[in-house]
Amino acid sequence: MAQTVKEKAKDGCKPEDYELCGHFINAFQIIGKKWNGLIISSLCDVQDMRFKDLAHCINACSDRVLVERLKELEGEGIVRRSVSETGIISYGLTQKGNDLKPVFDQVHNWADKWV
Repeated sequence: MAQTVKEKAKDGCKPEDYELCGHFINAFQIIGKKWNGLIISSLCDVQDMRFKDLAHCINACSDRVLVERLKELEGEGIVRRSVSETGIISYGLTQKGNDLKPVFDQVHNWADKWV
């Protein structure tokens, strides 16, 4: 198992010797991509949200980019797309996405304190 940055610092490693965990890098490539964090955060406190409501929450993001990001997050298994019997499309978090709620709660707490 790879050492954390703190563990390596205790061992006297130099900063250029640090190596981030591949899972950590992959996670930030997903949630750190522009608009993805806001999409996930918007879906954290609701069961489902229609596209137009999600677009209203993230109004600086174009509809085209929002569709693209939702497809990517769906492909990652974080967001699920549902179509009702009446044809209404809505989005929500999967279990994998719901597991991010505590992370986003902490980011909100940090932002309230420091940003």
